[in-house]
Amino acid sequence: MARNIERIGIITQLARRRRSSHKGDFGRVLVVGGSGGMIGAVGLACNAALRGGAGLVTFAAPQTVQPFIATLCPCATSIPLATDEGGNLKAEAVRQVAQAAAGGDVLAVGPGMAVGRVQQDIVRGLLEQPKPVVIDADGLNNLAAIDNWPAIRRCELVLTPHPGEFSRLTGRPIGEVQADREAAVLAAMEQWLGGAAGVGGLVCALKGAGTVVCDGRRLYVNETGNPGMATGGSGDVLTGLTAALIAQKLPPFDAACLAVRCHGRAGDLAAERLGEVSLIASDLLDYLPDALKEAVA
Repeated sequence: MARNIERIGIITQLARRRRSSHKGDFGRVLVVGGSGGMIGAVGLACNAALRGGAGLVTFAAPQTVQPFIATLCPCATSIPLATDEGGNLKAEAVRQVAQAAAGGDVLAVGPGMAVGRVQQDIVRGLLEQPKPVVIDADGLNNLAAIDNWPAIRRCELVLTPHPGEFSRLTGRPIGEVQADREAAVLAAMEQWLGGAAGVGGLVCALKGAGTVVCDGRRLYVNETGNPGMATGGSGDVLTGLTAALIAQKLPPFDAACLAVRCHGRAGDLAAERLGEVSLIASDLLDYLPDALKEAVA
């Protein structure tokens, strides 16, 4: 695979919008996540999806935290997922997410999700349906617990792990991954694609300095971004943005490359104004509009 890889330098841009456009033209994103103590992640992902141009955004979160998340993203609608008296997701939540997924165009799974049996069943169910899926954060940790997940995948799938999550998915030590990030991604893609013959659209974006995006045939190394983005919630913004670009009809690989570039560019613009030390994830939302202006053809 490595010998035949195509290195991408110029990435796809967004088309300019028609004056007659309406919100249905720009896709429906469903964000699945949230748990006690981690309500901000879903809010960041939803707001990033909206700033990224999605026409409609809905989130599905445990009913115990759903009202609080809703205050963070007033432009999104929401679905409360069934919980028990302790606030833990009930098995009924798997069916609720499946029903919600049927009404979406792209599914963003994992921000603030927590790890558990029901969460694993949610991730498994979304792998088996046909809509494109973006998985990050605890979505990846739940994915890592599913035996031979590539064999059950029936959807176009974008994975956005940081090195620790990538290590859990592949079983390779973080130091080994970081020593040669491109080789690590290529080896993982070869393994994952080999386990899903005939199923297209698998993309991995290994986050970090010089994020590596690969679909098994093409590889893009991002040059935007700065150390100020090494802060909690930054990945949730990337998740929502990637989903929004797929919702606007960009193929998953092109969407992941453009999302990574614009995400890093927003971070650079924020750092110019605020400095790297003080940059927080919500600042990226403020600078995404300027970054995306540069991405419109």
